[in-house]
Formats: sequence, C-alpha cells, structure tokens
Amino acid sequence: MGKNYVDIEDDRGDVLRYRKHANGRGLIAHGAKVHASAHVEPGAYVEPGAQVAEGARVARGAWIERDAFVGPEARIDAHAHVGPGARIGAKAHIGVRTQVGAGARVAGSALIGDDERIGDNTTVATDDRGYWQAA
Repeated sequence: MGKNYVDIEDDRGDVLRYRKHANGRGLIAHGAKVHASAHVEPGAYVEPGAQVAEGARVARGAWIERDAFVGPEARIDAHAHVGPGARIGAKAHIGVRTQVGAGARVAGSALIGDDERIGDNTTVATDDRGYWQAA
C-alpha cells in the first residue's frame, strides 16, 4: 500500500498536505474536518478549516474551500465549487459545475441545479422542485 497523503503547492507557494479520506479516497487538507460517514470521491478537495458533516457526499472533482461547511446528508455534485466560508444546509443538493460564492448560504433541503452560480454572501432557499424562493 502506498502513502496515504499528497503534498500540493498552492498559488501562494505554501505546501499543503492532503490525506486521502478513508470513505472515498478524496483529498482532505490538514485542518479540515470530515466525518467518517461522509463520502468524498477521488479528485475532490476539502481545504483547511472546512467541515463536511455526517452522511454528506462530495463528488469527483468538487472543491470545498477554506472554512466552508457542508451539512449532514448534503450532496455536492461533480466539479461543483463551494467558496470560502460558504454554508450548505442539511440535505441540500448542489448540482454539477455549480459555483457557490464566498460566504453564501444555501438553506437545508435546497435543490440547486447544474451550472448555477450563487453570488458571494447570498442566501438561497428553494421549494421542493428547485425553484428559488426569497430567503
């Protein structure tokens, strides 16, 4: 068995160490907290200070930035980007290639479609069909 971590240099020249999550083998930075029952697929990144709660799923190629929070049983689809300090509520679903801005809030059970863009510091809630509502 090979090593269980990888070192990656960021844009500022700092080297960050990522370990492979036991449930899915996605990359978890030192300082991030990912629940053992969360599933983080290969090619997904969880940055320092970020938290991924129990039962959450982070798909291949998704990126959870610093200090972001992904709630219990939330689903982040492939190549989605959750910005720094963003909060994803319990059981929310973020679609493929969707970008959630810095400090944004997505309500619990919200359904955000593919290729959407949620602006910085925006709060979003949806009905059960995925139509955006005033939050």
